[in-house]
Order: sequence, then C-alpha cells, then structure tokens
Amino acid sequence: MRQLRLPSGGDLPVLGQGTWGMGERGSDRAAETAALRRGLDLGMGLIDTAEMYGSGGSEEVVGAAIDGRRDEVFLVSKVFPHNADRKGAIEACERSLRRLGTDHLDLYLLHWRGGTPLSETLEAFEELRGSGKIRHFGVSNFDSDDMRELWAQEGGSGSAVNEVLYNLTRRGIEFDLLPWCRERELPVMAYSPIEQGRVLGDPVLGRIAERHGVTSAQIAVAWVLTGEGLCAIPKAATRGHVEENHAALEIRLSADDLAELDAHFPAPDRATPLEIL
Repeated sequence: MRQLRLPSGGDLPVLGQGTWGMGERGSDRAAETAALRRGLDLGMGLIDTAEMYGSGGSEEVVGAAIDGRRDEVFLVSKVFPHNADRKGAIEACERSLRRLGTDHLDLYLLHWRGGTPLSETLEAFEELRGSGKIRHFGVSNFDSDDMRELWAQEGGSGSAVNEVLYNLTRRGIEFDLLPWCRERELPVMAYSPIEQGRVLGDPVLGRIAERHGVTSAQIAVAWVLTGEGLCAIPKAATRGHVEENHAALEIRLSADDLAELDAHFPAPDRATPLEIL
C-alpha cells in the first residue's frame, strides 16, 4: 500500500475505508463488519469513523471489525464541535475509545468548525497525545481561512491532516486550499470520492472506465489517488465493494484520460467556499 508521510511523523495509507452511514441499522452490522475486515485482509488498514456516525454505532462496528487486529489498523475518529472544548474533547475521545475497544487512536480530528476557540481544542488534543490516547491530531472540513487561523494558534501547525470533501464534481479545493496544504506537506484526506454514487452514471466517466475494463467508481477513486498529497476514504459496506475499491490502486490513468476528465469536470478558476456533505 502506498503511503503519505505525516508532518508529525509516521505514515498514512493513500487508500482507506470510510464508515459514514455504518452502524445505523442492526441488521446491517454483520455485513459492515465483514466488509471492513475484508479491507484489512487486503491491506486497507486506514479506517475513518466519527462519534457522529450512527450516534456512535459506526465506532461500534469498527470496534467489532478490528477486534484482534488492532495492529493492522491506522484508526481515525472525530469529535463533534460541540464537544471540542478542553474537557469535552477528552471525554468524547474516551467514549470513542470504549466503543472502538482500543486504548488509542492513530488520528483524532475536529469534525468541523464550531463555537469553541481552537486554542481549547488544541489544548485537549495535546493532553490526549501526552497521555497516549491519540498519536496524531488534525481537522476536518477546514477551508483556507480556517487553516490559516489554525496555523496561527500555538500548536496548530502540529496538525497532521485536513479531511475534506473532494471528488471529480467537487474540485473547489484545488484553487487555494489544496495548494496551501501542499506547501506545508500536509496530507488531505478526501471523503466521498465517488460523490455518494452520484457520478456513476456519467457517460464520460463510463467511457474511460470501459477503456480500462473497470467500473466508473474505480476511475473516480483512481483519479483522486493521482493527486499529490491526497488519500481517499471511500465507504464500502460489502466485501465485493471493498475489493473493487482496492483494485483502484492498480489503475494508471493516462494523460489523455486526465485531460478528458478535466474537460468534462473542469478545475476551479476562482476561490469558492469549501463544500461539505
């Protein structure tokens, strides 16, 4: 598995497993757990979850999936903004750890900006890191202005990643946010790389997929993975879907493929607010 180097040390796999929507229905949990475990079999050890997903249910599914296999996993979770003060973030992290059945997270993210001063959240993250409950911290859904404000805080430049919405139809970060992160060698985690399936019927994507003998979803994931400093965390709730995502690692898009995609899904020519799902 290809890796990105974290500025705070350590490596981040370029392809992981998202879990948004998991843990919401008890009848789906066995299949969701099996899908995540299949991902681990394939070396997809990056698993991204959050206390928000399924009101903790996603973390419980992940906990079941990684039981006995914690050493294979780069585990990411996120704290609600309304829990992100110094005391609240520590307590929220401890609840997440209990649901996940582990004693530490590899990466803990502020899910999005809220009313709590960033300085308080950073203090909590540093305390959690000092106690060994998290290895790295970072942010999610932070736009360029948010990142500049974060970097101005004491300890803010110790952030390891920014997780944002990015795919062929949501390219706004390419104008300013992505270059800002690249200048600082800060990895960007792309969630919803296939736009929750909405791009799959696109004829141009379908034509390129047919040329490669793969699916449109695989082309969409492979496109994200061509970008410098990017990793993708597509969700897959079945074993077959996980295997399909994993195979995207082997796709090599040609210059003609990329030009065709750029023409059909144009890059931004001006700054736009960060999009969030």
